[in-house]
Amino acid sequence: AAMSRKGLKLLVDSLTRSAKHFNKSEVECLVKLFDTLVAKACSEYAGAGFDRTVFRDTLHSAFGMTDEVVLDRVFSIFDKDNNGCISVVEWVEGLAVLLRGTLEEKMKLCFTVYDLNGDGYISKEEMFQMLKNSLLIQPADEEPEEGVKDLVEIALKKMASTCLFIPFFLQDHDHDGKLSFTDFEKAVRDENLLLEAFGPCLPDIK
Repeated sequence: AAMSRKGLKLLVDSLTRSAKHFNKSEVECLVKLFDTLVAKACSEYAGAGFDRTVFRDTLHSAFGMTDEVVLDRVFSIFDKDNNGCISVVEWVEGLAVLLRGTLEEKMKLCFTVYDLNGDGYISKEEMFQMLKNSLLIQPADEEPEEGVKDLVEIALKKMASTCLFIPFFLQDHDHDGKLSFTDFEKAVRDENLLLEAFGPCLPDIK
């Protein structure tokens, strides 16, 4: 038991340094929550972490995040070693950005979520996919699939003439419908509301 307490203290001290947005008592609470979540997970990870299902259920119940594509992308960002399991370090450090990150950190997170194929750009097709998902989860989702596709196409065509989206497209110099991180960053710094322009990636303030 003494060794366990010592190990916990070392872990908390280390995580308080690496997940700089949380204080020591907050890290302790998150480690305890991690242990609770691991107990819910399947046994294949031998107590080392929890899987995608537990992660998605937790973000859904704690933060009201419901978009499955977004949740899968956020899981991939947390799962830095890409082993399908969220470790305690990945858990605390990931939440530090998700909940308390700087604007720069949150811009990188949202951009990575939207860059579905990981090529360093948000393409028109990726915008379409993200906006389509956002529209489908709204209360008016009785619309048929084709109707939603039409709405998304109209929205994409109107973006260039809508003042909110002008910062994006002014930076799209070759007009190929792709946004680099630099384009995205410029737009978000000009108008912070554009941070989640293509879908909800972050918990709301409450």
